[in-house]
Amino acid sequence: MNKPLRRIAIFCGLLVLALLIRDNWLQYVKADQLRTDTANRRVTIERYANPRGDIVVDGNSITGSVESKHGDFKYKRTYKNGPMWAPVTGYSSQAFDSSQLEKINDGILTGNDDRLFFRNTLDMITGKQKQGGNVVTTLNAAAQKAAFDGLKERGGKGAVVALEPSTGKILALASFPSYDPSSFAGNSTSTDAKAWNALQKKNNPADPMLNRALRETYPPGSTFKVVTAAAALENGLYKSADENTDSPLPYIMKGTTTPLKNEGNIPCKNATLREALRVSCNSVFGKIGADLGNDKMLDEAKKFGFDAEQFTPVRSNASVFSDNMNPSQTALSSIGQYNTAATPLQMAMVASAVANDGKLMKPYMVDELQSSNVDPVAKTEPKELSRPLSPTNAQILQSMMETVVKSGTGQKAQIGGGVTVGGKTGTAQHGVANSANPYAWFISYAKLGDGSSPVAVAVVIEDEGANRDDISGGGLAAPIAKSVMEAVINSKK
Repeated sequence: MNKPLRRIAIFCGLLVLALLIRDNWLQYVKADQLRTDTANRRVTIERYANPRGDIVVDGNSITGSVESKHGDFKYKRTYKNGPMWAPVTGYSSQAFDSSQLEKINDGILTGNDDRLFFRNTLDMITGKQKQGGNVVTTLNAAAQKAAFDGLKERGGKGAVVALEPSTGKILALASFPSYDPSSFAGNSTSTDAKAWNALQKKNNPADPMLNRALRETYPPGSTFKVVTAAAALENGLYKSADENTDSPLPYIMKGTTTPLKNEGNIPCKNATLREALRVSCNSVFGKIGADLGNDKMLDEAKKFGFDAEQFTPVRSNASVFSDNMNPSQTALSSIGQYNTAATPLQMAMVASAVANDGKLMKPYMVDELQSSNVDPVAKTEPKELSRPLSPTNAQILQSMMETVVKSGTGQKAQIGGGVTVGGKTGTAQHGVANSANPYAWFISYAKLGDGSSPVAVAVVIEDEGANRDDISGGGLAAPIAKSVMEAVINSKK
């Protein structure tokens, strides 16, 4: 080969090599960056080119897909009873992306998850239209309806969480006020964008898109006394429910001249643990917290799940029990005030652990992921999270909580018909110097005749319009908890 031809051949070879390097750089090194680039509209168009898979409750889809009437996104999301299920599903919007289960399981629902490769390959060979897989939840439709309807009827704001104590399955997750994800599922500037903007907190102070069951922390008030009672039993401060406590009245908080007051003239002097929980003695449980000290109280709170985020798989805010508190601050925190704050999920976990003989199961709301032809892709197995209580102490605490419902502040949660209910009311201070209406709490569990406990519930109500004197956990929250527990029990018959 002569010299000019050799130079041309080398030059052409270098061009081919450069092309190969550039092609591999784009296809492998830069692939993810290009795929997720917001300017790459092809990816978004492809995402909405096929029907989205469904989120399923009790064997029925609570979501769907419909062809868009205009634009280049072919399918958009629809929701059945959208406001009721929004705290579970989240939203999927052509204009505003997605959230919660819709976001976390987007790969399964769009059919793009790597675990669906074999199914997608078969569909391509057979010419079947690509379709997303399904997300099968643990939710109980009757319990969710009872929870949402109860909150809606009450008005104001609030949340309900129901768990199955033996597994950690989430049976109900309701928040009010809520929103309809269908209202902004499309990409119209005149309708979808307008609906979205109307739901934002800056335009709607009620903040309907806030998932109060998972993302709002409230002072738990006297419901936290269940944790304090557990700490007293676990640390051997008291060994039974009917042992008298060394509790003076008034109780002056350590390091102060300030008495820790009770609500009304209730029999708290040297009361037993059972009686103190039944009538909800601040003085008794505040003194227990101070006597145990911050470290032991914090350790017990952490065993129940405090100070850690929970993933259901939707993230729940961490509930709070503080460290480095002095005795008076520990006393206030031990009755659910001061810095103590909890999500409704957290307080449902407290009731669930007591009902499950001291074993706390990890809460979860996705039972199974499926391909488009309902073949299982992944299955969630129940997982133990911790052991806040020994079985013996859990049963002591159960007997105390059952007394609260039988003859104490939680009588409106009684069910009857062979069903035993344990519970604890709470009315938590709110606002500067307790100036705002308090939060009404109720946590509970139901126990059947065979000793099994199918459901534990937490309810919180924040009603700014109610008469302050009418606000109590037993009056506002307990009836909702009762209806949720009944719904679960009846669904199992």
